[in-house]
Amino acid sequence: MTPTASAALAEALAFLRQFSRTAKMTGSVAPSGAALSRALTRHIHPGTPHHPRAVLEVGPGTGAVTRHLAPRLGPHDTLELIEANGPFVDHLTTALQHDLRLAAIAHRTRLHHGLIQDQKLGHYDNIVCGLPFANFPPPQIEAVLGQLLSSLRPGGRLSFFTYLGGRAIQHLNPRQALSRHVLREAIAPHVVGSEIVLSNLPPAYVHHLLAPAPVTCHCGALDNP
Repeated sequence: MTPTASAALAEALAFLRQFSRTAKMTGSVAPSGAALSRALTRHIHPGTPHHPRAVLEVGPGTGAVTRHLAPRLGPHDTLELIEANGPFVDHLTTALQHDLRLAAIAHRTRLHHGLIQDQKLGHYDNIVCGLPFANFPPPQIEAVLGQLLSSLRPGGRLSFFTYLGGRAIQHLNPRQALSRHVLREAIAPHVVGSEIVLSNLPPAYVHHLLAPAPVTCHCGALDNP
């Protein structure tokens, strides 16, 4: 077994262990596959020295998507990672030191350990999110989505995924069906593109959301009689 294959197997086993312990927060039995990672990072493009880009990844897990994201950053761009799972944070800390793809951007990457709700976010050009929204109660879905969308710069994009099989879940788990309905309603005004990744395990939908338009205040305007 090659070192790369061995590392991938170790990562998959680590992910499976965390899923068995914290399924609600981990949300999947395996890291995101290459096709899903490419879809999630599709709208990330390098910035320039005069206009560097800021990117946020929420729920990077063991770094599967981060490795696809890293080469899409320009030399002046920055990356923030927010991960709630302690063992995953330890894994990412090591990977940022020893994985060649991540070590190349380690000096401009900040890794935060904690829940997204507890973080003070900056402003970003792109946000990639791996949180299992369908596992969250409706108020949490709305709060986290609102937090992420309000952290996008004008023209910025939020990309996240959900798994296929919603109709089957609707019969088996009414609470998750409600969460999926709330999620669909919450993202509807912001979606600018969706795609299906059948080759992922399990197959997934990727949703791309555009930053909300800034609110224009006409508070000082007077109506003509």
